Amino acid sequence: MSRLFRDVEGGVLTPDGSVVCIGAFDGLHLGHRALLAHARLRAATLGVPMVALSFEPLPREFFMPDAPPPRLSLPRAKVEGLLEAGADRVGLLRFNRRMTSMSAQDFVHILLAGRLRAREVWIGPEFRFGHKRGGDVALLQAMGAELGFSAGHIAPVHCADGERVSSTRIRAALRQGDFAHAERLLGRSYAIGGRVVRGKQLGRTLGFPTANLRFPKTPALSGIYATWIHGLTERPWPSVSSFGTRPTVEGVEPLLEAHLFDFSGDLYGRHLRVEFVAKLRDEEKFDGLDALTAQMQRDAAQARQLLSAERFRATA
Repeated sequence: MSRLFRDVEGGVLTPDGSVVCIGAFDGLHLGHRALLAHARLRAATLGVPMVALSFEPLPREFFMPDAPPPRLSLPRAKVEGLLEAGADRVGLLRFNRRMTSMSAQDFVHILLAGRLRAREVWIGPEFRFGHKRGGDVALLQAMGAELGFSAGHIAPVHCADGERVSSTRIRAALRQGDFAHAERLLGRSYAIGGRVVRGKQLGRTLGFPTANLRFPKTPALSGIYATWIHGLTERPWPSVSSFGTRPTVEGVEPLLEAHLFDFSGDLYGRHLRVEFVAKLRDEEKFDGLDALTAQMQRDAAQARQLLSAERFRATA
């Protein structure tokens, strides 16, 4: 039985009832995890499955196709993260023209009360849903009183210094290269995972073979970074990575290119996770490949130095 579903309409998925939480869940930060933990606890108390609902594409991506908001994570990572956080089922709902015309009331009747037999519904602060964002916690509570479920929202989550956790703040920290700040809001280091795909192999000809990960969304950061590679060995592997559209070689779709130091081997098809440690510089266009290669050598040396110092601190 698949634990992932995509459609609002269809047969009953949880006939004995469920506890449902709804959100964008981009990045799965500390606020998202608090919502998921609360829903998981309530589901365990009631003895029913916990269902996490999100949307793909995100609503703002659908309504702003020419200037979509940056994404912290890709759909696969979001689904995997929701399942790891305790969801028994994940609804990655197709956000399309039909979804935009669906009223909040129909969403509740068809999906929450119908397919999921919801007994409780939980949302984050300020969450809205349905046509023209007509649904909120008050609507859920009013309809739930008639349909047999309760609803509520959790309070915003704040860091120790009082800052409210939000995806917007994480995107701003990443854009500024402040990974320590992003880590405080996420509750973990920022990383991007994916399967290694074949590129143009230009890096190999320049002496810098790379493992390439596609990112078919608007990324929250771009530039050259010191990075750790996870999923290759038990310990993270040091690397220098370029993330962006590769202006010197006329790239288009964002691509994460990681050069693993002192590594030789075939990585195609492997699923790796790239952890960002420090930003070295912005992307820039060079006057030819010789200038690009010289800068890549400087980037690699700087990344080696930074990662060596970090590893020393971690083991000291």
